[in-house]
Parts: sequence; C-alpha cells; structure tokens
Amino acid sequence: MARITASVYTSHVPAIGAAIDTKKTGEDYWKPVFKGYEFSKEWLKNEKPDVIFLVFNDHATAFSLDFIPTFAIGTAAEYTPADEGWGPRPVPKVIGHPRLAGHIAQSVIQDDFDLTIVNKMDVDHGLTVPLSLMCGEPQAWPCPVIPFAVNVVQYPVPSGRRCYMLGQAIGRAIRSYDEDLNVQIWGTGGMSHQLQGPRAGLINREWDNAFLDQLIADPDALSKKPHIDYVREAGSEGIELVMWLIARGAMSDAAGGAKPKVAHRFYHVPASNTAVGHLILENA
Repeated sequence: MARITASVYTSHVPAIGAAIDTKKTGEDYWKPVFKGYEFSKEWLKNEKPDVIFLVFNDHATAFSLDFIPTFAIGTAAEYTPADEGWGPRPVPKVIGHPRLAGHIAQSVIQDDFDLTIVNKMDVDHGLTVPLSLMCGEPQAWPCPVIPFAVNVVQYPVPSGRRCYMLGQAIGRAIRSYDEDLNVQIWGTGGMSHQLQGPRAGLINREWDNAFLDQLIADPDALSKKPHIDYVREAGSEGIELVMWLIARGAMSDAAGGAKPKVAHRFYHVPASNTAVGHLILENA
C-alpha cells in the first residue's frame, strides 16, 4: 500500500522564484533565505518520494474570479508552468500522477468532501517556487506531482478545521492506494504578509513562530483558530496558512499514530515583503 513518509511546509514567495531565475541567490539579501533550504535539498535527495501531493493556491492563472473552486485536484498527466504576466518561469514541466490523483478524488469525494476535478491546468509560482526551493534547478523534477489548489484568495475561503479534516481524508485515501508508493504531502503559502492597504508590509514574527510551534505539537487545536485571527495577526494574505493544515492532517498522528519527527525548521524575514517559514516533518 502507499504510505505518507513526510510532510513539507514552505512559503511560495514569487520574488524567490525571480531570484532563482535571474541568478541572484548569492546576493547578500537572498543568501539567508536560500541557506535555510540547503539541508532540505540534501534531505529530499536522500528521502526521494515517488509522488508529491502539493497543496498550493492559484494566483488568477488557472482560475479567475469567473470560476473559483474551493478545492481542486489536478488529475492530468502533465502541467505547464503558467505565464503570470512576464512569461512562464524557466522551470521543467510538471509531470502528474493521474492514477493516484483519480484514486484520491474518488476516495475523498466518497468521504463527503466536494472536489473539483481539473484535467487541464497551468501551474503558477504557488507550485513551482516550492519545487525550486526543495529541488534547485534540475532538468526535470525528481518525481510526479499531484497539484491540489485551494481558494484562499476570494472569500469565503475554507476554515482551518475544514482543511485539517480534508487532510485526514487525503491521508486515508493515500494509505488505501494499492501500490507501494512513498508519498510526501507539501503545504505551501504564507507566512505572515499583507500586500495592500494601510497595513501593507505587515510581518508578525512572534505569531508565525507560535503557529509553527502549534502546527508541530497540537494541530487539532490549531485547526480551530478562526479566520479573523489569521487576518488580524498575520495579514490579509496570512490566511494562506490554512493550506498547511491540509498537509498536517494527512500525517499519521492525526489518524491516531505516533507524533512526527521534526527534521528541519527554518524562519526568516523578510523575503520581498513576506515572512518565509519552512518545516519538514517525518512520520514515525
């Protein structure tokens, strides 16, 4: 049967992708950011998964205000990097895993979660920046990826509790797949940031690190945090952090198993106008 061996959490700041693509990672401003992922790159080489289930949010590329699915699973064989207004990122095409994605969709929908099935989708920085941070600049990504898009752009957005419970359902779905696969689940977005209005540039270091503490130690309680707390403390775009709860809900302890091991934790401010958080949890 398939198994979830680890979860990975990381911000997906578009300026990070631009720094990689324009060869600025060695500049003094960016060095501390990329240093925080040096361990992660080696870890991923040693713990290479067969499939990555990657939770992200689309930034008006695959979807728009004309059509906004709350949860959308990619079931295609491949995905092209999106043109977000300045051309597609110069990164490899993303190869999907239609059979596992179809199984997850079937299982999760039968588990009473409504998913939108997406058979054709371009993927933006929300998905490609985490891959770049963890994999560097390869000719091809190291394994197939199942994109899972969550609406955290246009209200109403799903609650943290709903996301955590959905993660539990995804975990059950993956563990019921009848092929010996090593699956990692990644949650992306956040941490604290606000891009507009009088609070533009807001970063809350204390709140971010308290979120990481609770994500590790008590995700069930964290999942009950109301939206207003995210917006007030982490900024209007801080709500992206509910996507981390999907990845956390898929871990073994959320199904009654042992607590995960913290393999790596990193936090840095700022990167562009955003706090960067990163965490790797390994299932016991």
